[in-house]
This record gives sequence, C-alpha cells and structure tokens, in this order.
Amino acid sequence: MSDTAYPAPAKVNLWLEVVGKRADGYHLLDSLVVFAGVGDCLWAEPAADLSLAVEGPYAGQVPAGGGNLVLRAAHLLAEAAGLEPRARLVLDKRLPVAAGIGGGSSDAAAALRALSALWRLEPDEGLLLGLGAALGADVPVCLYGRPALMAGIGEDLRPAPALPEAWLVLVNPGVALSTAAVFQARQSGPGGGAFSAPRPIGPAPRDAEALAELLAGRRNDLEAPARRLCPEVDAVLGALATTAGCLLGRMSGSGATCFGLYATAAEAGAAAAAIAAEQPGWWSVAAPILGTPD
Repeated sequence: MSDTAYPAPAKVNLWLEVVGKRADGYHLLDSLVVFAGVGDCLWAEPAADLSLAVEGPYAGQVPAGGGNLVLRAAHLLAEAAGLEPRARLVLDKRLPVAAGIGGGSSDAAAALRALSALWRLEPDEGLLLGLGAALGADVPVCLYGRPALMAGIGEDLRPAPALPEAWLVLVNPGVALSTAAVFQARQSGPGGGAFSAPRPIGPAPRDAEALAELLAGRRNDLEAPARRLCPEVDAVLGALATTAGCLLGRMSGSGATCFGLYATAAEAGAAAAAIAAEQPGWWSVAAPILGTPD
C-alpha cells in the first residue's frame, strides 16, 4: 500500500442556521465550519480494477456498493477524466457513520484528492468542487479543508475569519441520525420550519472565550428536531456541560454528535476521558480545531 495517507478529518458545524429553501426543496444554510484533528484516513495504489477495503472500528457501518461515497467519487472523477476507474483503495474508518460530522463526505473528498494524484490528473479546484457538490452538500467544504463560512446548499464557500487556538471534545452516543429525517422533523415541529435571518459573522474572535461568546449568539437550527428524534442528544449535551472548562456545548450538523469547546488541550483531554469513563459505550475524543495558530 502507498505510504501517502490522505486524511479525512471530522467536519464540525460550529453553527448551522437554515435561512431559506429553494424551489427544488433544497434548504439554504448559513454555517461556520471547522475541521477537527481526528478523522478517517485513505490510501490508494494502482490496480487492475477498482476496489475498496474498509478497516477500523467503524468499518462495519460503511455502506457498500452504489451507496458508498468513496466509490461514487472514484467513478465520477474517472468519468470526468475519461479514464477507467482502476485503483485499490483502503479506508481506515475511525469516525462514526450518520453522525453529523461529515465522515462520508470527508472520505469522498480524500478519495478525489488521492485518485487525482494516483491517476496524475491536475483538475482545477472548480472541477473538484463541482464533482464534490454532485456527491453531497458537505463534500465541497471537505475539499476546501479549512475553516469556512458555508452558504447556499453547501457550495458557496468563503474563508472564515481567523480563529483562535481552541479544542473540541466530540461525543457521539452511538445512535445514527438521518439528515432527511431531522429536516422533516424540523418542518413538522414547533414553528413549522421557520427560517433564521442571515447575519454577518462580526469581528474575528481573539481567544477561545471570545469564540464561545460569538457562537452563543448563533445556533444549530437542526438541534431541536434532532433532540426530539434522539433523546440521547440531551444526555450528551448534559454530560459536556458538567465538564470543567467547557465554554459551550452544541450539536454538530444533523447530529447526533455534539461538541464541547475548550481553551486548552488539558481541559479537553480531561473532559473526553471523564465522559468515556462514565459512558463507555459512547464515542468521545478530544481534538484541536485545525487551521488555527499553533
């Protein structure tokens, strides 16, 4: 197997507001997206045909066949390049599936990068982002790979203001949540799916405490419907709130993964360890926000 590993980090929505809906039914979003220093990893090497081997603690949750985003990414890229899709891919799956942290989307982005290198392609960023958008709303931002303001249906990306060094504790209760089901619950729940008003981000936060203050003025519009579908989200948020140093707790994406924001690695590590000890069946990990000053 190739020595070159392509990381697929966890995507975290620090906020996620639903600001409208297109005529075709797609929702319009306003989100501040970051990536955590934990995730899956992908390798690619030459082969006579296309194959994907999945290993790691969450390998059993990865869909096979046409529903697999890595294989779909390979076929799309090969078609765009006029090539036969030939590669042996190995995915180390360490992120839970259907968890609101873009695991499959990040894997697809890593596949597009890895296969572009393997097949010696030099696709421009616009082509890759277009292929990513055809795979799913989170794939373009995963290709972007750094803190971003995400709008539209996920394709409108702008650099986020400089963010301070900060740490996250990601916690998933072991319950998969369907994004479609969460949006449907939002539409049928209290407020009837009312939209948030788009707002500017404001000045760049100077430290983790200022970042928490900024985030406290925003929200995840999918959190309330997700909590109705999955009461475990309440338990996760409650567990994060009791840890020392937690500046803010919130659900990411459509859930059920939630995050706590911390100023230091020591606080985040202690919090993740405490939650893992209390809830050994949960996935709990501390990781830095990538793309911030060292």
